[in-house]
Amino acid sequence: MALSDLLYPDNPKRKQELINLHQELLDCMSTNFHATNELVGVLNKHLGCTITPIEMRESSTVKENCEIIIQVMTEIQHQVQKIDSDMKEKLEPVLYQKLYDIKEPELEKIAIAQRVFSIILGEATSTAAMVAIKLLGSNFLTLTVSKLIGLLAAIGASVLGGVSITIIGLGLEMILHAILGAVERSQLLTAVRSYEKHLAEFKAASEKYQRAIHEVTSLVRQQVQ
Repeated sequence: MALSDLLYPDNPKRKQELINLHQELLDCMSTNFHATNELVGVLNKHLGCTITPIEMRESSTVKENCEIIIQVMTEIQHQVQKIDSDMKEKLEPVLYQKLYDIKEPELEKIAIAQRVFSIILGEATSTAAMVAIKLLGSNFLTLTVSKLIGLLAAIGASVLGGVSITIIGLGLEMILHAILGAVERSQLLTAVRSYEKHLAEFKAASEKYQRAIHEVTSLVRQQVQ
């Protein structure tokens, strides 16, 4: 046992808390990577996008993995904005407004969107139009993704952003190195409280993000059956 652990018996407990929080974050990030790739697959297959799927890099830090998912989320935002721009350019103003009218039947919106995709892609299925309407007509772009990007950036910039996503190894020890006395205790308390705050917000935003993607992918699966 380190001398600092003898002086401050709660330090081993704090270290374990930090390790547990770190693992919770990694599990949540892993699920987000998987959900993002599901959406990427739908966009590439049905809307003619060419977004590259992503994977977590175990040899990289939390910050570097946050940057990987931020990059593809930003690309998804760009693609959805492009779809909106194409709709606005190729539709009469009245038809374009119908796409965002909550009183307009969804089948009518899909039919309108399908006309545009028939021009853009040469041939378009109702599935492509449905995906576009689902993404354009929800708060997925303006709220869900933007919120998650902001939280990922905050986590990457946090005290543990430089830690390797593999919790066993030198990465964690660089943060939890054996500093004697109250200095280590203070650092651990600050890191744990900061991580708890980031993780609570991140998990809540991630659930909304994953739920929004699940709604889209479930509809796609129903369409192709």
